[in-house]
Amino acid sequence: MLKKIYEHFEEATCVVLLVVMSGLAFVNVITRYFIQYSFAFTEEVEVACLVWLTMLGAAAGFRRKIHLGFDLLAIRFPNLGKNILFPLASVLTIFTVSILIWFSIVQIRIEISLDTMTEALNIPQWIYTLAIPAGGVLIILRIIEAAWKALKEGDG
Repeated sequence: MLKKIYEHFEEATCVVLLVVMSGLAFVNVITRYFIQYSFAFTEEVEVACLVWLTMLGAAAGFRRKIHLGFDLLAIRFPNLGKNILFPLASVLTIFTVSILIWFSIVQIRIEISLDTMTEALNIPQWIYTLAIPAGGVLIILRIIEAAWKALKEGDG
C-alpha cells in the first residue's frame, strides 16, 4: 500500500489540487452570476495550486521518463546515449533544478524578512513560494530514481 502511494503520490496530489481549483472556479463563477461579486481569494488559491501542479507534474514526468527531450544523438548512437548522454542529462537537470531550489529559498528568506503577506487571504507569502523548493526536491528525487532504474536496466 505504501509503495503504491509513493509511486503515485504526484498524480494523486494533482487530482486533489485540480478538484480544489475546479471547485473554486465554479463557485466563483456562480457567485459572480448571482450576486455580481467574486471571491477575491479564489484566484490567489488557484495560482498557488497551479505552482504545485507544475512542480508535481514535472516530478511525475521525470519518474515516468516522459519529458520531451532532444534525443537525436541518443537515437543515432545508442551506446553513447545509454552510457553518456542520459547520465549527463540527468546530472545537468539536477544541477538546474538545484539552482531553482537555491533561488526559491533565497526568495522565501526575503519574503519572511519583509513579512510579505498575500493580498486576499493575508497569509505569509512564503507558504505559497514553498511549493518551488519542495517540488524541486521531489523532482530531483524522481530524476535520480529514473536514472538509477535506466542504468540498472541498461536502457538509458
